[in-house]
Amino acid sequence: MRGGGGKFFVAGGSYEQTGRLQGGFLRRNILHAGAANLKYEIREIVGAGHEIQRLGQDMTWENIGDPVAKGEAPPEWIRDIVAGLLDDPKSWAYCETRGILEVREFLANEVNRRDGVRVTPEDIVFFNGLGDAVAKVYGFLSREARVLGPSPAYSTHSSAEAAHSGYAHVTYELDPHNGWLPDIEDIRNKVKYNDSIAGILLLSPDNPTGAVYPREALEEIAAVARDNDIFIIADEIYANIVYDGRGRLHLSEWIGDVPGIAMRGISKEYPWPGARCGWLEVLNKGRDRTFARYVESLVAAKRLEVSSTTLPQMSIPLVMGDPRYAEHLERREKMFAARAEEVAEAFEGCEYVIVNKPRGAFYYTVMFKEGVLNEHQSLDIANAEIAATVERMVAGVAPDKRFVYYLMGATGIVTVPLTGFQCSHHGFRATLLEADDAKRAWILQTLRTTIEQYVESGSYVAEAVRAV
Repeated sequence: MRGGGGKFFVAGGSYEQTGRLQGGFLRRNILHAGAANLKYEIREIVGAGHEIQRLGQDMTWENIGDPVAKGEAPPEWIRDIVAGLLDDPKSWAYCETRGILEVREFLANEVNRRDGVRVTPEDIVFFNGLGDAVAKVYGFLSREARVLGPSPAYSTHSSAEAAHSGYAHVTYELDPHNGWLPDIEDIRNKVKYNDSIAGILLLSPDNPTGAVYPREALEEIAAVARDNDIFIIADEIYANIVYDGRGRLHLSEWIGDVPGIAMRGISKEYPWPGARCGWLEVLNKGRDRTFARYVESLVAAKRLEVSSTTLPQMSIPLVMGDPRYAEHLERREKMFAARAEEVAEAFEGCEYVIVNKPRGAFYYTVMFKEGVLNEHQSLDIANAEIAATVERMVAGVAPDKRFVYYLMGATGIVTVPLTGFQCSHHGFRATLLEADDAKRAWILQTLRTTIEQYVESGSYVAEAVRAV
């Protein structure tokens, strides 16, 4: 009914003619307990970037891991294979719930060629990208079952895990003073003294740090899982982008008899991020009845959707089975290894940050040393509107986010603050993806120069760091 002042009164509240809700309307609270935990700083920073861009700043987007957007096209022979599949009517159709049988047979054979756990095609399950897989892997866990993940965390995992439980994501530390490798003792203690932890997550190669974990560390994590009767999730989307000299290492090769799930995909390897094609490799499903039932719940969830993307699946045996694919992977590893060296050289001797040379994937993390940042530092921004916008944006934000906003306003370079990765350290993540050599060099030089200018704008901080 209509009330005075142009309002409509409804059960439990009122709704103005402007459409702004004044009070409660729904009789039940429909908001999921974990909704507030759905944070994805990697894309959220884009909103701030676009606002600055509209004021006239040219932007350089270093926030997201899309090789194609940064100038790398998949090789012509891969594109020819995909183009040829368009002429096959089957590529336009639904496929089986788990994925195309022939493709799952191919991938199972790939796993079984390694020295480790053997799988069948029934242990391979396709999803519409790993984002879809991550949502279901956490979403179909019991709310009381927690997965211990790394810090810095990759936002898709940390948000999904926190959202499913309704509580903050539980994490173990990656050590910036030890190449961002996992603190095994921290993992052991977190698992031992928190019996809600049902699984351990790891990413190797890691996003956002670019770290690659040695086999001995991985086997120690497997031992913790075995001793405490929990399972392992390994995000292996970058498993074939490793340039640390030790070579590629998959979950099936080090997990032993522990139940586990490896997450794989083609988005970073072909690269074809727009394909939205990822899969799970389920290991040791028969070791635990509850784990087996949990995996079947993931398949049942996919069954409700009919199937995953058909055409990208059909490309997998043709592309990965082609002799040129190994050469393709090796070429890209060499390319990213050279770019990792550029990062190490660019930040060598910079006294305000810690930069570990990445060993895999295509990211690197710049961490500010303790006590370097404060709320008085800034950068000169010539455009008055942009300067005012940045000043508004930095009100009340974390110190590293403050730097990231000033960096955007002054240079147009968009990075992701390290605190956006469920991390207590301050810094930012950038990528190795810029295909233009000159522009990549400009990005690195500009980051180094801007860091020094920003820190030294609070001169007493710079002097204190030098004294230490």
